[in-house]
Amino acid sequence: MNGTIRVITGEREFKFKEKGSLFIGSAKPVDNEDDAVQYLNESKKKYYDATHHCYCYKINPSIVKYSDAGEPNGTAGIRILNAINHLEVTNLIVVVTRYFGGIKLGVGPLGKAYYYTALETLKSTVLEEKKIYQAAVVEFEFEQTKTIHHILNKHQAIVEKTDYNTKPSISFLVLPGNLEPLKKDMASLLTKNFLLTVLDRIKYR
Repeated sequence: MNGTIRVITGEREFKFKEKGSLFIGSAKPVDNEDDAVQYLNESKKKYYDATHHCYCYKINPSIVKYSDAGEPNGTAGIRILNAINHLEVTNLIVVVTRYFGGIKLGVGPLGKAYYYTALETLKSTVLEEKKIYQAAVVEFEFEQTKTIHHILNKHQAIVEKTDYNTKPSISFLVLPGNLEPLKKDMASLLTKNFLLTVLDRIKYR
């Protein structure tokens, strides 16, 4: 797991005309496929009378999906992905909507138009790097509270939720590289019952 990802910070739009065709690029940060599909559907609804709604979304670490949406194979979706990869960004969706202007561009120029629209859309956004954190939860005895907090602070963990209603527990985020040292400290410093569970969830901050 890489330590950081590069993301866009907000929604952007860019318009480009080529031989009568209007290309509208839209980009939005997303953290999951449901949000990506929802944004795609919103774009289709917004530009309901457009000829094509081509898109690509990429979600760290390995979810990538794109579509030519009726354009010649290889001219749209993969070109949008190329623009995304060129700027090394992830956790986003880019939609390029096309209003056909009556003049066929040809495969080469069409692919360039989709790539250019996607790239300029992304260039208009603000980029930032976010750290990747692993989510975990630890259950412990009340008398271990001070030691638990000491260990979490030592390894720069971020507390998300503390629960003292039944058995005490703390949900937290930790940098992947700090997880094993944190585990070792808990094993050596906590002499009574405790349970550390590493969750199947990562978060970006």
